[in-house]
Amino acid sequence: MQEYTVLSNSAAATLSLGKRIGKELGAGSIIALTGELGCGKTLLTRGICAGLGVPLRQVNSPTFIFVNEYTGRLPVFHMDLYLTGLEANALDSGLADYLHRAKEGVMIIEWAERIAAILPGDCLAIGFEVISVKKRRLEFTAATDKFRGLFEELKKQ
Repeated sequence: MQEYTVLSNSAAATLSLGKRIGKELGAGSIIALTGELGCGKTLLTRGICAGLGVPLRQVNSPTFIFVNEYTGRLPVFHMDLYLTGLEANALDSGLADYLHRAKEGVMIIEWAERIAAILPGDCLAIGFEVISVKKRRLEFTAATDKFRGLFEELKKQ
């Protein structure tokens, strides 16, 4: 089990952290984001996508359309489960197909706690905790060594 904590003191710091993460990700990466509404999940996603070569202006929350697909260094599948609610609904909406397609790119899932039971064991979980208006604690957890390089990169700063 790998774990690491990052404190972000601003939106700019969260975006920058996302860029660093995106630069380290390889094909088959599944990122499971959890935390309350407005905690910074989409902002971090924008940074991850930028680190993967997706223009920032293209990245927005897919809350009402379930998934956005972006083209960068790798294909990116950005999913938002805020309105989905139940595992069965997510599966009916094509989640299983996207989990399979993630092998060729990167999948980022906002509100991943809603489908925790069906996520693969080798995903990277990032939990957000709101400390104050601008400050966030991000808890990184990976059950396997798949993200070892990312963890080493995060520890450099």
